[in-house]
This record gives sequence, C-alpha cells and structure tokens, in this order.
Amino acid sequence: MRPPFPLITPRQAFGFGAVVLCAGFAAQAQASGFLEDTTAKIESRTVYFNRDFRDGHTSSDQGASKREESAQGFILNLQSGYTEGTVGFGLDALGMLGFQLDSSPDRSNSGLLPSSGENPRGSKGQYAKMGLTAKVKVSDTVLKYGALLPDLPLLKYNDGRLLPTMFNGAMLTSKEVKDLTFMAARLDKYTARDSTDSQDIRVHCKNKRYACNTTADHFDMYGLDYKINDRLTTQYHYAELEDIYRQHFIGLLGNQPLGDGVLKADLRLIKSADSGAERAGSIDNRALSGMLSYGISGHTFSAGWQRMNGDNSMPYLDGSNPYLVNYVQVNDFAAAQERSWQLRYDYDFKAIGINGLSFLTRYVNGDHIKVPGSDQEGKEWERDSELKYVIQTGTFKDVSLRLRNATYRTNYEKFARDVDETRLIVSYNFSVL
Repeated sequence: MRPPFPLITPRQAFGFGAVVLCAGFAAQAQASGFLEDTTAKIESRTVYFNRDFRDGHTSSDQGASKREESAQGFILNLQSGYTEGTVGFGLDALGMLGFQLDSSPDRSNSGLLPSSGENPRGSKGQYAKMGLTAKVKVSDTVLKYGALLPDLPLLKYNDGRLLPTMFNGAMLTSKEVKDLTFMAARLDKYTARDSTDSQDIRVHCKNKRYACNTTADHFDMYGLDYKINDRLTTQYHYAELEDIYRQHFIGLLGNQPLGDGVLKADLRLIKSADSGAERAGSIDNRALSGMLSYGISGHTFSAGWQRMNGDNSMPYLDGSNPYLVNYVQVNDFAAAQERSWQLRYDYDFKAIGINGLSFLTRYVNGDHIKVPGSDQEGKEWERDSELKYVIQTGTFKDVSLRLRNATYRTNYEKFARDVDETRLIVSYNFSVL
C-alpha cells in the first residue's frame, strides 16, 4: 500500500489554484462595499481511514470486512461582505475537491470518496462539488438561499470524513432582539459527503432502523435561542420532514464557577413523531440526554446519560449528525428503547506549558435495546481516544495533526457490526483574501 499522505501532483494543485483564481476574479467584479469585508479561506485536509469489522465475512452490501482508504481534500470557503445601503446583498461560495491517495475495491466505501459504480466496486480517483449562496441583510436579520452548512440542534451537517455534506435551501436568522436568536429554514436537497450528486432530502437509515431512500419534498425548521444571562441559555426548535416525521427540541445550557474550576450542564430533549402520510412508518421516540462536566487546571471530567423512550429509534436526516450527548465516533446509541451512559476525560496540555496538545478518552455503554424481530436485549459499547496537536511555530505553524481511535462492540450482529477504527487527519487552514 502506498503511504497514506503522498504529496499532490502539480496537475491537482493547478486545478485547485484555478478555482481560487476564478473566485478572485468574480469578487473583483462586485461593488466596493461588497469587497471590503470579503474573506476567502482554504482548508487542506488529508485523511487516512481504517475500519475493520472484525467479522472476516462479506455481510455488508460492499462485500468487505474492512474499509481502508486515504484521500486529500481541499475546501474553499468564500464569503463576501454586503453592498452598502439599508438592504445589503452578498454572495458566498463553497468549492470542494477530493483526490484518492490510496484505495482498493476490496476495502472501499469508507465515506471518503464516491463509488466508481463499477464491478468490482471501487472508488473514484477524484471528485469535486460547488455551492453558491445568495444572501440579503437588513439590520440584524440575514436571509440566505443556496448551499448551506447548518449547525443547529435538529440539523447538524456531517463533517466526519474528507468533505462535508452540503444542504440546499433557504435559511433566515434574526438577532433583532438582544440575547434572542430566531431562525427559520426550508431545505429540499443535499449533497452527501462522498458524492457530487444533489439528492432529495431523506431520513437516515442507520442499522436498518428506517427504510433507506425514504425521501421527502422538503424539511422545515424553526428555532429560538435565548441567553438569559452569561451562565444560562435556553433553546426551543421545531422541525418537520414532510410526510415522514416531526420533532420538538428543548435544550438548556448552563455553567457555574465551582471552587477553582467550572461546572457545565447540557440538557437535551427531542420528541419525534410520524407526520402526514407516514412514509417511513409509525414513529414514536422521546430522546432525553444530558452531560455534566467539571473543568479545572486543564482537566475536564464528564458524565453523560441518554435514554430512548417509545417504540422506535430517534430519526434524523441523512447526511447529518444527531444532537445527542452519546453520539460519538462510531455510534449514536439511539436505538429503540436504548439506555446508555458515558464517562469522558479531556486534558489540555497547555496547563503544563505544552501549547497546542490535547487528549480525550471516553467510554459509552448502552443496553435495553429493542431488537427488531427478536426478544433478545440488545447491548453495545464504544471506547474512543483522541490525540491532537497544532504546531505552534516554524514553517508548519497552525498545521493540525489528529489521531482518533475507536472500538465498538455489539451483541445484535444482524443490524450492527463490531468495529475497530483508526483515523489520522492532517489539516491546515489559510486565508487567500
């Protein structure tokens, strides 16, 4: 196997440079007020991904017991300012390129690269995607239409591989009232992290919980976040995937100095039910989760608890991350009737004079899972660790190196598989405007 991080070729570098130059020429054509606050940033991201299912057989559609690939990605994020006047207009752009560094048909489908569609199934050598976003600003209210990267309780875009998932639609964000943020959105398409195709928005079908390819015409969201004071924030959000499910979310974020440290609380309740024509079937779920943490002198000690009530697992959109405290590297612990707990430890080495170095480890245990078609109680656990270092000085200043490892085990193999996983991510962000 080739080394996971070879240099990109001159041809690849030239192609990405052309994207940057085109973005620059487009910006020059705009009004001066539009240009003054324009920024353009590029992230270079190199990822090695190794997931071993520990089963030695071909139970997946991919026909592989192991997925191992490496790839190089570039993400251009161009954000304009606004034209002058009471109503300001702007334009943002996202450009993404991905290149295969190492892959093989017998270990592809890692989520880093699109499928070649050939048999035996392999990964494409390169791919690209782009999104434009028009925006309008009046006072402290902004309306955006086009490519979006939502980071909200009921829709958090997935960025766990080489390139992020992009959603398409309209989103309004208003901060006209002090300490109060209102948002509303309607989305109808998404482009998966390892795809270039815009697809109809749909429910995620992890572990066969819901039928795959159950699509909807649109997804609506509304939300209010209110900062009561510097130590307490409350949240309420509502979302509906047309004819599939609707959700209510209530959240509470708090922090309180305690001794020489700080105690933090994060409480979340998500109530889900079927909607309209019930295209994914009956849905009944109430997900309650919470995390308490205490940080002192570089150490952070955390404990989490999560419970799924109702007859079904918690639904969420394909291409997104569920907003649950026990959603971790491999698993979400959101199966029907599941109960899970988490213990976590973080350390920032800045406390002992090593800037840029951090470490975390956690363990999550889940049981009481309702296994479809069985009276067996499903159980699962996951152990994660992560070491991250951001270079502080010299030629490679601000380059981030991140090593992640996970072990996942379950007793209901028909719907989930044991996993040993390692990820190595090298990333660098720099400004071009």
